[in-house]
Amino acid sequence: MNKVVARRDFGELSSAIKWATWPSICLAAAVVLIVYRDMFPDWFVVPPNLWTEQLPLPYVAFENRMPVAMDWSGTNLADWFNAIIHFLRKHEFFDLFTFRDITRALTQLVVWPLDFAEDLLVSGFRDLGIPGIPWIISVGLAAVLGWYLKGWRLSLLSGACIAYFAVFGLWQLAMTTLSLILVTAPMAIAIGIGLGILASKWRWFERVLWPVLNLMQSLPHFGYLIPIVVFVGLGHKAGAVATILFAIPPMAKLTIVGLRGVSSEVLDAGVMAGCTPRQMLWRVRIPAAQKTLMVGVNQVIMQCLAMVVIASFVGARGLGIDLLFRLQTLQLGRALESGIAIVLMAVTLDRLSQALTEKEPEHKTAGSLWNAHPFLFVAATIIIVGTAIALLVPEAIVLPRDFTITLAPIWDTIIKSVVFGLYDPLSFIREYAPPYLLIPIREFFKELPWIVFLGVFMFTGWRLGGWRMAILVGVFIGFVVLSSWWTEFMVTTYLVFVAVVVCVLWAFPVGIWAAAKDGRTRVVAFLCDTFQTFPSFIYLIPVIMLFQVGTISQILAIVIYAGIPMVRYTYLGLRSVPNEIVEAAITSGCTPRQVLWKVRLPLAFPNIMLGLNQTIMFSLFMVMIAGFIGGNYDLAREIFKAKANNDAGLGILLALCVAFLGLSTDLLIQTWANRRKARLGLATDN
Repeated sequence: MNKVVARRDFGELSSAIKWATWPSICLAAAVVLIVYRDMFPDWFVVPPNLWTEQLPLPYVAFENRMPVAMDWSGTNLADWFNAIIHFLRKHEFFDLFTFRDITRALTQLVVWPLDFAEDLLVSGFRDLGIPGIPWIISVGLAAVLGWYLKGWRLSLLSGACIAYFAVFGLWQLAMTTLSLILVTAPMAIAIGIGLGILASKWRWFERVLWPVLNLMQSLPHFGYLIPIVVFVGLGHKAGAVATILFAIPPMAKLTIVGLRGVSSEVLDAGVMAGCTPRQMLWRVRIPAAQKTLMVGVNQVIMQCLAMVVIASFVGARGLGIDLLFRLQTLQLGRALESGIAIVLMAVTLDRLSQALTEKEPEHKTAGSLWNAHPFLFVAATIIIVGTAIALLVPEAIVLPRDFTITLAPIWDTIIKSVVFGLYDPLSFIREYAPPYLLIPIREFFKELPWIVFLGVFMFTGWRLGGWRMAILVGVFIGFVVLSSWWTEFMVTTYLVFVAVVVCVLWAFPVGIWAAAKDGRTRVVAFLCDTFQTFPSFIYLIPVIMLFQVGTISQILAIVIYAGIPMVRYTYLGLRSVPNEIVEAAITSGCTPRQVLWKVRLPLAFPNIMLGLNQTIMFSLFMVMIAGFIGGNYDLAREIFKAKANNDAGLGILLALCVAFLGLSTDLLIQTWANRRKARLGLATDN
């Protein structure tokens, strides 16, 4: 018996030594390589042009839309992507049509519903002499919808949101944005559900689709815009297509998860009832997965609203382009009004979709229309009375500019007062943060040898998932090495690193504080839900107010946007620790501090790491948007330049560099968290 125990202890000791030795050796090697990098050749730090600009990749020449020559001379990855795009634009399949002809034909399927929705809500049907829906009717119908779904609070929010658009002179812009969402969201939902159904039916399709969805979710917003300009063009329809593509992945993923998660008992009951395969899908599996599917609907709506603001860069009309113009011209008061309108729309649509998810079926009451369908009766009354008022009072259709109000001068005065009151601390930050903190960190990342960066990722992948994961992560980072944009990539990494560190410093303590009491948890959860509904562009407004444009504003915008998941996962992780374990620790004499640091935090750490993972992903999204106000030579700046030059190949390349960094960190952290949960005996996500 003693020999068995000794052998087991020796094995555990050997395993511990092995785990302690490998990281120590690799860390020491990395430190030596960084400290003595001047002793190594230049290619050791930055990949040479010989690697990145002399790749034997093809370029196809066309004449009359037919390939006539192929040049295999040295070029770079961006030229390779441009060659593919050039081929898709020019090559005629079956001598009939090009890929661009197909995309532009499919885009026409979006144009008609867009025009119809915009005519219905904004401009009206002029040939018939019918105006758009009057604002007083829209306010009433929104209030009735909110009341029907969740009561008077949601009714007040919905009605106030629509009234704000009218009273503050943003009616046409807001209705244009709303019409875009009302068209793109159902299309994204339908496509996502269709892909999810196919993936749940065929495993091979799911194995192919899931990495594609991961890549689509990791691409920055602007990664969708540049190819769409090439294959669709500029304008409102291009923004609609970009919005649909951006919103498909969450719906498809949640459809797969929902359909796969239907219990076997439910499926067996359907089989015993004699359901055909089609009936099993539409009458058993989809109703059973309804809760998960409705979460996907909510996510699609939020994704659409986030993207319609970004889509203004390719010509989408509405509140997004107005906000963009106000920010560019530093009309901060007007920008704040437009930002409030976008926030109100986001919060209202989020609350309505959540209420629809939670809405339980109701039994119909027999009797008159008022008794059987009271909300429908009230809505019909609002339409009839509102139409009569609109015919008598033209201002009830759209408020003229003289009847609208603006608080922009007041907001400008408040902004100036706040900035003046905070002049000393803001000046201190602007003066001392860059030279003593930000610039040294940036220079460290710029001078960090690529072989060290690649080696750390590959070694971590090997320790967590073996050689397969190491090779996959190595391919992701190796792609960036060969992209010829390594320095800009490292500047982007520096911005994300600084933002994530600051997020952890403020969000982690807030999460611990929120988890201590139920009341705190409810308040913080409400704030997280509210702030997470804000479109990402909104976070640029407060930082521009305080710091104008520059690196500090760029980092602060990322910090505000990306800190929410860290707070959420921290308090959720702490509160998910089993009460039995906490009570056992208290019984053994642990103080509250010991319970927190020695029991709850170690058990919650896998969830907290998942929050860190989400913070990194959010930072990568926001660093591209914050590049609009930053002054760094990073990937965001180059993506903006690629868009301005209509260089689709370069835009795709830069977007993939960002996506691959996100995919690498996501893969490593998810794997570690699942392994840690398994060791602790907790349920994993898989």
